[in-house]
Amino acid sequence: MPPSGAPPVRPVPDAARLREVLEERYARYNRPEFIANDPIQIPHRFRRRQDVEISALFAALLAWGQRPTIISKCSELLRRMDDAPHQFITQHRDEDLKRLLGFCHRTFCDTDLLYFVHWLRWFYERHETLEDAFLQGATQRERLENFHTLFFRLPEAPARTRKHVATPARGSACKRVNMYLRWLVRRDGRGVDFGLWTRLSMADLVMPIDLHVERQARPLGLLTRPRVDWQAAEELTANLRLLDPLDPVKYDFALFGAGVDAKNGG
Repeated sequence: MPPSGAPPVRPVPDAARLREVLEERYARYNRPEFIANDPIQIPHRFRRRQDVEISALFAALLAWGQRPTIISKCSELLRRMDDAPHQFITQHRDEDLKRLLGFCHRTFCDTDLLYFVHWLRWFYERHETLEDAFLQGATQRERLENFHTLFFRLPEAPARTRKHVATPARGSACKRVNMYLRWLVRRDGRGVDFGLWTRLSMADLVMPIDLHVERQARPLGLLTRPRVDWQAAEELTANLRLLDPLDPVKYDFALFGAGVDAKNGG
């Protein structure tokens, strides 16, 4: 069932044929070979649950721009944390924070990074896993809105940092947060997504939409809303649920992968 308040679902043209095409693309791109050139390689460097979810959070929220640059900047950030993010977050002393000064990727700079570290330490002092931060709410929209409120509840939160964590409350499609949840929640045994979080349902996930996904989804009749906003993300997800109601976001591989290949002339 679509989430409450989601836009009406229009019939997808030739759904059987479309499912066949997307399933073939999903199988083609959802492979371990995909990892090397994607920011998801960052959390794949770790085995400990908390290291995976922390490094994945940074990799997802810093994922704008060229993928090689994103991977390079995330690698730099982790080096500044001695490649032990959970230990650094929970055990750092004030002088250790100096090694974070000067970090910057696009508009995400050390002021933002220091608050992220501060909030993560505060959170891990109270919880074992970041999954707990995404459980409040009956719909995915509510869960993301509540996560945003939780993340910025500390009085030290800089106003400038709010732009780095999207929320449906401001109409955002929340591409990077939705991608983060895909990484941590989806489980299919194919070696790309982690499936570490089991209290969130794959069926409730919302599609991350970037330019590659948008350009593939529109000609297929999966996306009609002119603006790429939260309602567009819900529309695309609702249409993909017609093809796979239990795991609609798996088609992120199909749409994004085909979009990248089209851009590269593949």
